[in-house]
Amino acid sequence: MKLTMRLMLVSILVIFAAPAFSETASHLYKCEQDEDASDAQVLAAASQWLHAARGVKGGKNLEVKIHFPIAAMVGETDFLMVVTTPSLSEWGEFMDHYEGGSMAEADKKFEHIADCPDSALWESIEIK
Repeated sequence: MKLTMRLMLVSILVIFAAPAFSETASHLYKCEQDEDASDAQVLAAASQWLHAARGVKGGKNLEVKIHFPIAAMVGETDFLMVVTTPSLSEWGEFMDHYEGGSMAEADKKFEHIADCPDSALWESIEIK
């Protein structure tokens, strides 16, 4: 009986603990595209930024997606840049090592294409 109760308790704990280990961190940037910059230039700059970011400690698993609106009232936002890591701890490690080097150069190149004044870090938990 004790063994059965322990197994049931462990199973319940695993069910509730699983989301804590499966969260991702997504940093959403609201960006304004420069008037003379094309969508292709935005994508190229984002690709260069991602390449530099993956070279930073904690950045090897980063993913970047650019979201262009199709039909929306987004105000001053021309596109969203979503940077995702598999965990909040990887995001923290990446941010701890972000400054300088290749990231400074990638940021400068991106700033010539777009300005991203607003951003927010989100935790995402998949619902199955």
